[in-house]
Amino acid sequence: MNESPRILLVDDDDGIRASLSAFLIRAGFQVDTVSDGAQAITKIEKANPDLVVMDVLMPRMDGREALRRMRQAGNLTSVILLTQVGDATERAMALEEGADDYINKPFEPHELVARIRAVLRRARAGAPPIATAWVLVSGELRLDRRARRASFRDRELDLTPKGMLLLEYLMTHSDEVISRERLLDVVWGWEKAVASRAVDARIAELRRALNDSADAPVYIETSAGAGYRFIAKVERGA
Repeated sequence: MNESPRILLVDDDDGIRASLSAFLIRAGFQVDTVSDGAQAITKIEKANPDLVVMDVLMPRMDGREALRRMRQAGNLTSVILLTQVGDATERAMALEEGADDYINKPFEPHELVARIRAVLRRARAGAPPIATAWVLVSGELRLDRRARRASFRDRELDLTPKGMLLLEYLMTHSDEVISRERLLDVVWGWEKAVASRAVDARIAELRRALNDSADAPVYIETSAGAGYRFIAKVERGA
């Protein structure tokens, strides 16, 4: 029988650690807890968790600094950051620094469990998380995350900033159905209220740029009543 995944929960709030660890244990995970980034780095080396759930705002060493040190040391353990940052660009930077995903506080524990399971499904033993790649390639589509440029069939795409953020998130979460609500949170964050139709408009923008069809998609599939899924294989580019 396979052992259940081991999760390291990192948060300086005693109450959050207690309640979340109990919930994750009930969900079938093994759970260790520590209260700051420095302790997390030490614990990761000893316990070798399958995934780390780490708060961003902590004393001694915050979550983003701990994540940077992990990646600089070559540690590829999957990481989900718990953020309180409303700006979508700031949260996208967390992914570029090597996080596999993030959740904005406050959140429902069920959402965290869903994020954990999705990240664990994407993880490949011994391979760096796709979210850590600066260049993503899918067929004739190429996305340079550092330069904020995308090209298709060697032609640079003229995407809106929101369209670029949406494409980046879809590609780093390929083969996963992502709800409109999640995409609104990812791309628009805590900006003024935006209708879910805004997501549909940016999806339409991407489909036009990629000559993709909703009826016979090559890249972006609509999951009726659920959201969207990037169905093409995504690999690290040079």
